[in-house]
Amino acid sequence: MKIISLNLNGIRSAAKKNVFPWLAEQKADLICFQETRIQADQLEKEGVAFALKGYHSAFECAEAKGYSGVAIYSKAKPDALVRGIGVKEFDAEGRWLEAQIGKLSVVSLYLPSGSSGDARQAFKFQSLEWLSAHFAKLKKSGRDYIVCGDWNIAHENIDLKNWRGNQKNSGFLPAERAWLSELFATHGWIDTHRVLKPGISEYTWWSNRGNAFANDVGWRIDYQVTSASLLGSAQSVEVIRDPRFSDHAPLIVKYRIK
Repeated sequence: MKIISLNLNGIRSAAKKNVFPWLAEQKADLICFQETRIQADQLEKEGVAFALKGYHSAFECAEAKGYSGVAIYSKAKPDALVRGIGVKEFDAEGRWLEAQIGKLSVVSLYLPSGSSGDARQAFKFQSLEWLSAHFAKLKKSGRDYIVCGDWNIAHENIDLKNWRGNQKNSGFLPAERAWLSELFATHGWIDTHRVLKPGISEYTWWSNRGNAFANDVGWRIDYQVTSASLLGSAQSVEVIRDPRFSDHAPLIVKYRIK
């Protein structure tokens, strides 16, 4: 099973950069998008431009126009879709979409950023609390989970180039990193990238400022995280630096799932 995760930084923008022809060539089983920045009424008018032959698609849009939003494209028609985590404030921003196919659930997740100011950082911390409770429920559900997306947190020093200068910045705050550590070490969720590539610095997002991409001054903030039940299922991980469709790189993980 091949899964691609990508923050589009706007589906219209990525479409103009030919993301859909590229995706058609990849023949992935599932594709998870974040930051689609499109509304349901706009999809009704423009949806044909975002169709991918042979795939079923589902979108979860934010209430605010031009903001957030996630989507899942899948070759197999999902048995069910779960929209949101059941928290009104979080779900209004279109940040969680879950496709259930048999015993497997694949999620497109877009965690908030706190970089725009104190209010958004407070919302990010609140979101982490909500998600902690939700991940605990998922762990008890008996389902297998792959949670793909832009988590907006670099976990360890190895996960960003300038870690020394970013310890007081959103995305690398001690409390954010501790939350991920607890999710992985204490609750058993698996960072597939780090398991498959221990000790390797590889980034998935680069600032548009300066020459960050050219100099590879990046952050690894995009993850495909599995439940403990899928331990050992991830076989390979690849970050696609070229071609570029947004400020994030596509993250491709191949799994062996029965």
